[in-house]
Amino acid sequence: MGYGREIYAAAENKLRERRRRAEEEAEKRRQAFYRACPRAEEIERTLCSTSVSAAKAVLSGKNAAQALTALKEKNLSLQKELKELMQAHGISSLEPNYHCPVCRDTGYVDGLMCSCMKELLRMESYQRLNALTPLSLSTFESFSLNYYSDEPQEGRPSDRSIMRNTLQYCINYARQFSLKSPNVIMTGNTGLGKTHLSLAIANVAIQKGYGVVYSSVSNLVTKLENEHFGRDNDTEAMDSLQSCDLLILDDLGTEFRNSFSTSAIYSIINSRLLLEKPTIISTNLTTKEMADFYSERFASRIIGSYDRIAFVGRDIRQQKALTERGKHLPEQKD
Repeated sequence: MGYGREIYAAAENKLRERRRRAEEEAEKRRQAFYRACPRAEEIERTLCSTSVSAAKAVLSGKNAAQALTALKEKNLSLQKELKELMQAHGISSLEPNYHCPVCRDTGYVDGLMCSCMKELLRMESYQRLNALTPLSLSTFESFSLNYYSDEPQEGRPSDRSIMRNTLQYCINYARQFSLKSPNVIMTGNTGLGKTHLSLAIANVAIQKGYGVVYSSVSNLVTKLENEHFGRDNDTEAMDSLQSCDLLILDDLGTEFRNSFSTSAIYSIINSRLLLEKPTIISTNLTTKEMADFYSERFASRIIGSYDRIAFVGRDIRQQKALTERGKHLPEQKD
């Protein structure tokens, strides 16, 4: 799955730490056993030296088969004695107790990624996304349609009816998400749930094992500027944008616009289209404003390559703030 370089590095660091800790604890157990039973250390040293003895026997060419048979019998006898000593001291194994016995905390088995590595990547991706956003609160279950008016509007359905369809689209998108999923642009005024539902999709995609990168466009542009102009030696931002399975760009149009930011945003969107990797964009801009702020070519790429999902209604954040404020007002007396 497509994760950024930092996420892979973080997962590999955790595996290294697990492996180091398991091997360090095993060595402590081994040394404690040797102190309690010096004969065990003597046996292990003898067993380690038998490979050298076997090589000498083969090279000598004299009665090699007989010598190898004798070494094998000796090894079996020593192994039996060592096992009996371990049992007498209540020790079942001197080997490290790896967190994952399948890959021995290396992350790979026969060149293929182990399930433990995949789980670490998912966890790391989730934690990083959660550190930047209220992802734990952004689920489909916590999205309420009660904030949208159920009154029919002139010439169109009610806000709640439209948002019910929007919510269902996002739920279906998340359930069916794959690398072939369509691009989506969420449009509408501030505070109508665009970030909430895009993060709810991210939440499901991560649980399915996909690599998700989320960023507000303003933060992303700042990061790309630092990389481009040499203020940041890391190239993680651009690497992540290219390699992730799902890219979520929040608040398009709120960034400080200049020739660099306009070019960078178009390049990102165009590159993702060429790579055929899904992208979700949220914006307060209308199509006309998008063409005015960026370019006709930019708006055309969006219109022709993205599913447009409308968000309507009154600012939910303001509604919640008014409700909360009302709770703290003193009770009115007649």
